Amino acid sequence: MSNIQVQSTTASETSTTPTVALKLEVAVLPVADVGRAKRFYGDLGWRLDADFLRKDGSRAVQFTPPGSPCSIHLGETSSLFLVVSDIEMAHAELAKRGVEVSEIFHRGEGPGRVSGPDPERRSYASLASFSDPDGNVWLLQEVTARLPGRVDANVTSFTSSTELAAALRRAAEAHGEHEKRTGGQRDENWPDWYAEYMVREQAGEELPL
Repeated sequence: MSNIQVQSTTASETSTTPTVALKLEVAVLPVADVGRAKRFYGDLGWRLDADFLRKDGSRAVQFTPPGSPCSIHLGETSSLFLVVSDIEMAHAELAKRGVEVSEIFHRGEGPGRVSGPDPERRSYASLASFSDPDGNVWLLQEVTARLPGRVDANVTSFTSSTELAAALRRAAEAHGEHEKRTGGQRDENWPDWYAEYMVREQAGEELPL
């Protein structure tokens, strides 16, 4: 293949680049004994991000290797998590590309799935899934505010204009409530307030009042 052909193919592929960021952040590893696996990865020095029981009774255990942007969940079946800032937009784009993607769902009080996004649109709660031709399972998960410790507090980044715009909208809504509590006066330092809010939100830290 000539250099011209390579450049032509690359340009064609670039023109079909998705507009929604799909960030590979979690790989689910099937394990026979969660406790034993937790000890193993803990002994490796990997950071323990979470260990709790979900509403459906299943146990969620997450580790992150040192310096890695991707974490692992210890579970029963293998799957990969793609984190998105707007699950409805991501779902629509996959469907437009001919992917057989499930309906958007959230976890209810029991073991089953509940149709539709999380009613309160809580971070980490709204999901959708699809499989490739070989049966590999991918899960979309909407994340708008990070749990503490998941992101380096010294690094703030947005991978798309859509993600940045969503963060700005959340900051604007929170700032509106802030101005109400300060007597309705216009906050001349709103850029600083926005910046602090967005950095803290992404790092999973306590948000400004």
